[in-house]
Amino acid sequence: MIYAIGDVHGQIRHLETALVRIWKDGGPDATIVFLGDLTDRGPDSCAVLDLLAGERASHPNWVFVKGNHDRMFQWYLEPVPKHDLRLRLGLSWLDPRLGGDATLRSYGVDVREGRSQRDIHADARAAVPTTHINFLTDMRLSHNLNDLLFVHAGIRPGIPLRKQKEEDLLWIRDEFLNDDRDHGKLVVHGHTIVETPCHCGNRVNLDGGAARGREILPAVFEGADVFLLTQQGRQRIPAISHPRETP
Repeated sequence: MIYAIGDVHGQIRHLETALVRIWKDGGPDATIVFLGDLTDRGPDSCAVLDLLAGERASHPNWVFVKGNHDRMFQWYLEPVPKHDLRLRLGLSWLDPRLGGDATLRSYGVDVREGRSQRDIHADARAAVPTTHINFLTDMRLSHNLNDLLFVHAGIRPGIPLRKQKEEDLLWIRDEFLNDDRDHGKLVVHGHTIVETPCHCGNRVNLDGGAARGREILPAVFEGADVFLLTQQGRQRIPAISHPRETP
């Protein structure tokens, strides 16, 4: 059995609930793949990274796939903040729409309007522990396991998996979401919010909207079957053709 957790977005309580459900279903040594976007928007990004970075050594079967928000946070913490070119000019990671402001507040950084960007950046570099920076840096871009491919956003259809570009793995949407061809493996991803995690035949989307405060529903993959772990127990995910997905 393989478990996966979609976008967390700084929601520590929802993450803890998801982990408890996995432990009850598969035990404390369960293999878990985290699909990225651990940080931003929610109130507790610091606590999320504290938990996962702290548990990483004792859970070698936990795999952490990097999301675009994790990379934006990592890039912001460089000596000179690096701007993601996928963001339009003038849109900063600190903008509430992206949620970097909430992430820094979780570390106790004052991000109130009127403070200089230089001071905020200096305070952030002083406040975020090296263990968190190393954790973000070490996150992988994808994970192959049996007939499953775990990525954050998706893949570029028609391109061999070994030739996929980092930008697509972190950011792709429509070209991937609207493609119904067989990708060779079942692609398990997050990044694009759905009303509830869904199975689309060639892919499974596990971003159930934690960025908007919704609960995190972990998935379990057992053979060809995919289940969500809900408060009531396992719930099989039926394959559908056109899920409702929103950026």
